Amino acid sequence: MSGEATKDALLTKIADKIPVSSDRVTVVGSGQVGMAVAFSLLTQNISNDIVLIDMVEDKIKGEMLDLQHGSLFLRNANITASTDYAASAGSKIVVVTAGARQNEGESRLDLVQRNTDIMKSIIPQLVQNSPNCILIIVSNPCDVLTYVAWKLSGLPKNRVFGSGTNLDTSRFRFLLSQKLGVSPNSVHGWVVGEHGDTSVPIWSGVNVAGVRLREINPNVGTDSDPENYKQLHKDVINSAYEVIRLKGYTNWAVGLSVSSLCQSVLKNTNNVHAVSTSLKGYLGIEHDVFLSVPCSLGLGGINNVIQLILSEEELDQMRKSAKTMADVQDGLRLL
Repeated sequence: MSGEATKDALLTKIADKIPVSSDRVTVVGSGQVGMAVAFSLLTQNISNDIVLIDMVEDKIKGEMLDLQHGSLFLRNANITASTDYAASAGSKIVVVTAGARQNEGESRLDLVQRNTDIMKSIIPQLVQNSPNCILIIVSNPCDVLTYVAWKLSGLPKNRVFGSGTNLDTSRFRFLLSQKLGVSPNSVHGWVVGEHGDTSVPIWSGVNVAGVRLREINPNVGTDSDPENYKQLHKDVINSAYEVIRLKGYTNWAVGLSVSSLCQSVLKNTNNVHAVSTSLKGYLGIEHDVFLSVPCSLGLGGINNVIQLILSEEELDQMRKSAKTMADVQDGLRLL
C-alpha cells in the first residue's frame, strides 16, 4: 500500500485547491510578546490560521509544536511556523513584535535605532508576500517604529498602525476601576499620545455611566486634587517598568491588547481603540509623527479618527509628545 492509501480510502477529494483563509494572522517574533499575541488570538477564537515567523528555527518550531499539541482544545486551528517570510503569504494582518527587548531601567525610546535596523530587514519582505495586509506594530518604541514601518512599507496610512496606548488605556481604566470600586468595562477614559513616558491622560473626559469625574471633583487629575488621582497616570507610565523589574518582561496584557485590535479588524466591528496613527494636521500637530488617538477599526484598518475635544493643558501635552517623537525621528537612519 502507498503512504496515502488509508487517507485515499477514507476521503474522496473534491476541491483541487484549498484557498488561504480570510483571517490569516502572521506574528513576527516568537518572544514572550509574540507568543502571548498568538495564544490570545487562538484561545479567543479570533483567528484559526496563525503563522509564526522568527529567525531562530528551533525556537519557532518548538513554539509551533507546543501550540499544535493543544489543537484538540481549539477550533480546528491551522498553526504554522517558518524562518521564511514566504510562509506569511496571504495574511490579512501582520503583527510585528520582533526587536530588541526593553531592559530594566531602559526607556522605550532608547531602543529606537536598534529596532529600526531590524525593521529594515522585516517590513519589505512582509509586504512583498502580503501586499494587501494590515500592519500592526507592537515592537518598541511603538510610535516611532510605526512611522518607520509606514515609510518602509509604502502602504497607505490606514493600513499601518501601532498598538500604541491601547494597553495604556487598559491599565488606566483598571487602576481607575480599583479606586472607584467598579468594573474596568464601566470606566470610560483614554490615554493618548506616546506609548511611553509622555503619554497624555484625558482627565476631562473620564466618566462612569456618563457622569464625568470632573463634575464631582473639578480638580481630579490635577496637582490640586486632594485624592491624588494624578498618581494613577504615573502608575500607568511605570506599569511596564514595574512588571519588567519583577518578572523580566511584559507579555500577557499586551497579547490581549493586540488580539482585541485584530478582532476589530477581522470582524469589521468599528470598535474604537487608542492606536498609533499619522497625526500630521490633527489637533494642530505639524510634525509627521505617529501617536495614539481613539480610532475605529475595521477590515480596512483605521476607518475613522475620533476628533478629540481636549482642554488646553491636554492639547499642550499632546503637542509636546508630538515634538518628542519628531526629535527622535530626526536622528533615525532609515536607509
